[in-house]
Amino acid sequence: MDYLSTRNNKLRKSFFDILFQGLSNDGGLFLPVNWPKVDINNMNNLTYEEVALHTIQPFVGDDIAEEELKKIIHKTYQTFNHTQIAPLVKIEDNKYILELFYGPTLAFKDYALQFLGNLFSFALERTKKNITIIGATSGDTGSAAINAFKGKSDISVFIMHPHNKVSEVQRRQMTTVTDENIINIAIEGTFDDCQKIIKELFVDREIQSKTSLTAVNSINWARIIAQSVYFFWAYFQLDKSLDLSKLCYIVPSGNFGNIFSARVAKYMGLPINRLHIVTNQNDILHKTLSTGTMSINKVQQTYSPSMDIQISSNFERQIFESTQRDSIRVVNIMNDFQKNRFYKFSKDIQNEMKNIYSSSAVSNDATLEAIKFFSDKYSYLADPHTATGLSVLQQYESDQLFISLACAHPGKFGEAIEKATGKVPTLPEELKNIFDKKEKMIVLPNNFNTIKSLILKHL
Repeated sequence: MDYLSTRNNKLRKSFFDILFQGLSNDGGLFLPVNWPKVDINNMNNLTYEEVALHTIQPFVGDDIAEEELKKIIHKTYQTFNHTQIAPLVKIEDNKYILELFYGPTLAFKDYALQFLGNLFSFALERTKKNITIIGATSGDTGSAAINAFKGKSDISVFIMHPHNKVSEVQRRQMTTVTDENIINIAIEGTFDDCQKIIKELFVDREIQSKTSLTAVNSINWARIIAQSVYFFWAYFQLDKSLDLSKLCYIVPSGNFGNIFSARVAKYMGLPINRLHIVTNQNDILHKTLSTGTMSINKVQQTYSPSMDIQISSNFERQIFESTQRDSIRVVNIMNDFQKNRFYKFSKDIQNEMKNIYSSSAVSNDATLEAIKFFSDKYSYLADPHTATGLSVLQQYESDQLFISLACAHPGKFGEAIEKATGKVPTLPEELKNIFDKKEKMIVLPNNFNTIKSLILKHL
């Protein structure tokens, strides 16, 4: 399988070429030259691991032998604590919730990052080199990455999060890991500031000359394909007596990674009718899709911090597809947007996006109302990110078939749950002693050179 860049459609790289690179040298994101197809009729009655193999293998090609890929996938899900890995819960007729919080850090990010950790270990054993992982997190990516890479002597991990803008449990899941190869950095700014620094690091020649810099944010292509698996898995859990041609997914979204993973599944042949993107009050994606105008506003702090994003990095992949893979046009769009913090899409791009995507923005108050509604009516407790999707789910008529994604365990967001329901959620066993552990992190200003110096000092 060959890969190109959203900013250079003539580029050709192998899966292993792009695995560690994350971001292309031209600033673009990697995508396959051609979309592989799978026959879903051959995927019935498979286990989650078998579905993962069918979904991921076409993107890997000959770079990893099938038996080796099987081992990587098998190792990935050994730490998940549900027999179905990602169970589908029926709420009422034609309305379901796909639960994605059974990994070691209790968030959907584990499904990709546990895979990425095992994939990196396999690749590093083959290449005998050391790498430096750099990541930005608005909440759950950081802890999932840290759990996947802690204690590995050939991998240094630097994770940035916006200071005082993630939940206490999310922060402690990162900062109470004391392994020497893990360095937590709290940036005095927003998640977008963290993400901007990462992009600058990837094109910095001094950093690149001294270490192999690798991304674990959803700009890394391996994360996208690992997340595509559970969209197939949800489909295969549905009763075949249902009208599967009406299947719609509701996906809470911040950085556009999870929703684009669903789009990948559709490219591969999963019969998805529509994809509904849900944002919180940081609604750049909703405004872009509903008005055709992409503009940056100030990041608002909400009860769903992992979605407190104004610049969605993965959206560039969709822009590339919606321009019919015209990389020159993508470069012009992204340069205009970076310069003016505003861009108005042409009608052809708007219409192409609207063919598959619809969108909603859910306020803080509506998020709490959805938590309470589903708790009272269905005895279902949802974290605030999940609740943004459920707020949309409860409004839809059931003449379509809806699956809404559950993003994280509600125990990670006790303050929001208590505010919505009046009750403190029960902490899962994995979190019960987290408040007794010592924290380790470095608080730094929002400054590229300061972050760069810290990384160079630790290499």
